[in-house]
Amino acid sequence: MNSANGINFFSLFISSSLVLIALFFSYSQKLKLEKEILIGVFRAILQLILVGYLLNYIFGLKSPVFTTFLLLFMTFNASYNAAKRGKGIKNGFFISFLSISTGALITLFILVFSGAIQYEPYQIIPVGGMIISNAMVALGLCYRQLLTDFKNKREEVETKLSLGADIRTSSMEIIRDCIKVGMLPMIDSAKTLGIVSLPGMMTGLILAGTSPIEAVKYQIMVTFMMISTTSISSFIACYLAYKGFFNERKQLI
Repeated sequence: MNSANGINFFSLFISSSLVLIALFFSYSQKLKLEKEILIGVFRAILQLILVGYLLNYIFGLKSPVFTTFLLLFMTFNASYNAAKRGKGIKNGFFISFLSISTGALITLFILVFSGAIQYEPYQIIPVGGMIISNAMVALGLCYRQLLTDFKNKREEVETKLSLGADIRTSSMEIIRDCIKVGMLPMIDSAKTLGIVSLPGMMTGLILAGTSPIEAVKYQIMVTFMMISTTSISSFIACYLAYKGFFNERKQLI
């Protein structure tokens, strides 16, 4: 197998024939996904090329200010998408931004302070991107679960309120359930690392010629940071978002 540096345009062109398999199944089974597949592949190629040239430029700048700005921009977009997935969550964007930025800030600070990574664009931006995107996915799950639970358990919450419980006590079971929903995918993924799957970062490093042992060290670090960020972000988001289901008179909306 060629290393990452050895992949040429001819190899990529030949490997593009793999898309024909998906097109064949779509056509033969009358799934009518041919157009979507072609659009998806074209967009992926275009976006990745643009990102590649952009990152090449950014890595050359070596500017802490610009790196921080880019992290904020990524957090802004992740917060916007998380809020979109949680339509019905009051102040969804603000809660998402605060949750994701706090989780990312704490995790990145520990990684930099420990010396695991340096505050350099070529390290911070890829690591920050993984952290922020996973927090975004976790928040989307939390929001959907919040909306579902407050709808399905409305009578239970109202009963607790009528018995004198405050809104936090009345919602505690729902909050805990939603935090678990946000964290469990990352925890389940960690359980199967190395046995069921070789994660993207580890695979990429091995293909690039890094020794498997060194790649494992990086993957362990990635696992730690993912669990940290998703737990912090889910915790903050759920404890802020549940209040939006009540009015100023502490009644369930």
